[in-house]
Amino acid sequence: MAHTSDPAAHSEHPDAFQAVAGAAGMIGAATLSSRFLGFIRDIILAKLLGATASADAFFVAYRIPNLLRELLAEGSMSSAFIPIFTEYHTLRTQRETWELASAAFTTLLTIVTAITLLGIVAAPILVWLLAPGFHNSPTQLDLTTVLTQIMFPYLLFVSLSALAMGILNSVKAFAAPALAPVCFNICIITAALGLSPWLEEPVLGVAYGVLLGGCAQFVIQLPGLRKRGFLFRWQFEPWHPGVRRMGQLLIPSLLGLSVTQVNITISTILASFFPGGPTYLFYGMRLIHFPLGIFGVALATAILPTLSQQAARGAVNELRVTVESGLRLIAFIIFPAMTGLILFREPIVHLCFEHGAFSSQDTAGTAGAVLAYALGLWAFAGIRIIASAFYSLQDTKTPAIAAGIAMGANLCLAIVLMRPLEHVGLALATTLAAVANIGILLGVLTRRLGGMDWSSMARSLGRILVALLPIVVTGFWIANLPVWSREGEWIAKGVMLLVGIGLSLSGYLGIHALFRSEEFDRCWQLLESRWRRFTPSE
Repeated sequence: MAHTSDPAAHSEHPDAFQAVAGAAGMIGAATLSSRFLGFIRDIILAKLLGATASADAFFVAYRIPNLLRELLAEGSMSSAFIPIFTEYHTLRTQRETWELASAAFTTLLTIVTAITLLGIVAAPILVWLLAPGFHNSPTQLDLTTVLTQIMFPYLLFVSLSALAMGILNSVKAFAAPALAPVCFNICIITAALGLSPWLEEPVLGVAYGVLLGGCAQFVIQLPGLRKRGFLFRWQFEPWHPGVRRMGQLLIPSLLGLSVTQVNITISTILASFFPGGPTYLFYGMRLIHFPLGIFGVALATAILPTLSQQAARGAVNELRVTVESGLRLIAFIIFPAMTGLILFREPIVHLCFEHGAFSSQDTAGTAGAVLAYALGLWAFAGIRIIASAFYSLQDTKTPAIAAGIAMGANLCLAIVLMRPLEHVGLALATTLAAVANIGILLGVLTRRLGGMDWSSMARSLGRILVALLPIVVTGFWIANLPVWSREGEWIAKGVMLLVGIGLSLSGYLGIHALFRSEEFDRCWQLLESRWRRFTPSE
């Protein structure tokens, strides 16, 4: 059913949108720093490891802690913890709220410690299952096992970090959690440059960097917790009513938010049959994570506390307006990023990664993965927003069911597409599964909220598609320049890529300014308010 937007709903609650957009902007800025360091890290790893057997071993082993980081730190833990913690923080005493947090901390620490020890012992079995393509190479299989054992304790640190992040986000303190990944990347870069050259197997140094980075992510958030009067204490109460409710939300939310990451894991397993496959998929998804992390995850993180408060008050109309605003804003940002990645993919991969052990063949393989993943960037980002709406309503079953269907579709599509398209087919299967997932979630949420303002969203999407024209024209021009086929000339290549991105962005925003689009106006107002805040008054 189509829903006509209530103008009053938009006008009565501008502060909610402004608060969400402001928080998302701050998280996005911190995440931008992290993603920039992540790019530096990936450039160093590409030069150090290339797409060799050691690189494939590392990226298969790293898939386990990386999967857990993306599930816990960027979604499931917050989705289960924030609605319950916000309810306690809003309706209960401070003592009851901190008791809940301590009980959750102790229970999580106990369970995850046991899982970590089990994972270290069972690493040979896990690797055998995750890398069937390595079965004919005992040396590569053994190296992957050692790397997995080194990095598995990262699970413990990332779980505690995610819990600390949930507490701080619930009280709308976003800075320290958003900056935590910066410490993670700094540790890996330091280990790769300072430790790896001294080791017989350089990739081991990178694995130690992952472990130290996980610890740093948790430690950096402790001052923020102390500032708000909270210190973790031992309180093992898994039977605590709030902890039990979190557990009931966490398990299905893990499946609901994990669909993309589980699908990537499936792709990694199947990619082990192709030399360089795991490496191409890793770097391809890293480029996708740049806009997804800065904007998609940032907006979803910022919007969940607001949605949880609206759901707790039973303000369904306000919740619907917030979801619609979030979807329009994510489309305003993600569609140009998606178009740019598709058109500029080979220049970006060539400029960023084709150094040292990373060859031109590796550039072509990675660019193919970028193309397949980029086609689904809008779905990857949209799932975050829509799933947050379900979690704010304390409904984790619906996203879990949709995720299960999407994972089944991904497995079937991957098996069909991997033969003709190899690793590109695996990436494309992940994209198609994400499209199926968001379609199911959006259909159910529309019925749950009594309809959506589709006409307004269609007008917004129409403006976005028209505004993409400068990006398309500039992208075709830059990507087909002869400079990319020549060796060296890195400064000229960098300048051309920056010029292309600058022209594309200017043209896109210029058309939106002419249209006076709502999303552009709100972003501009947010920038103006931020500027006034940091500019001394006369």
